[in-house]
Amino acid sequence: MTTTALDDVSTDDDRDSGTGTIGSGRGFAVLLVITGALGLLASWVITLDKIELLKDPHYKPACSLNPIISCGNIMQSQQAEVFGFPNPVAGLVAFGVVVAIGMALLAGGRFRRWYWIGLNVGTLLGTVFCMWLMSQSLYVINSLCLWCTLTWMITILMFWYTTVHNLKHGIIPAPDGVRRIVLEFHWVVPVLWYGVIALLILTKWWTYWSSLL
Repeated sequence: MTTTALDDVSTDDDRDSGTGTIGSGRGFAVLLVITGALGLLASWVITLDKIELLKDPHYKPACSLNPIISCGNIMQSQQAEVFGFPNPVAGLVAFGVVVAIGMALLAGGRFRRWYWIGLNVGTLLGTVFCMWLMSQSLYVINSLCLWCTLTWMITILMFWYTTVHNLKHGIIPAPDGVRRIVLEFHWVVPVLWYGVIALLILTKWWTYWSSLL
């Protein structure tokens, strides 16, 4: 399966123009804008609910639906303030930057290699942090937050397709064979990644999910 118009991370006109800068295809730029906007939405909603919880410890967020899907439990945990302030505050900044980069690319922006590497490192760190939060949510806090889950999903997409873009343009060195496989089957990694997360969630609370059937 080759890249489609939506999944195409670059086009012929985004190659190094001799100025040392590299742009991107429309598909990748749109992906950054959409995922960044969804991240902003999730961070904003969680921040508002966190403020309400600070004012009223008995406040019940709208996304607290049952004993498992309970955003309140997540927001009141120590893991929700890893850096000394609510995690979604960092999300408001980080996802805002991603939206800005995506909009710049849509407008024809081109960046130097170090900038693309910085975006790759940033999305990697964000993904590692989200995966750690996921493990804490499933196996320490024993609750699931839908907005947090959305954040995990979009961060994975940001990281993976930034990596695909950088591999295609040689920003990340890789053998030609590896590069061709990644570009041809770019969809495999996020699909498998999502599948593993879904399986972990399903098996963690299988008794509860099966009781709903």
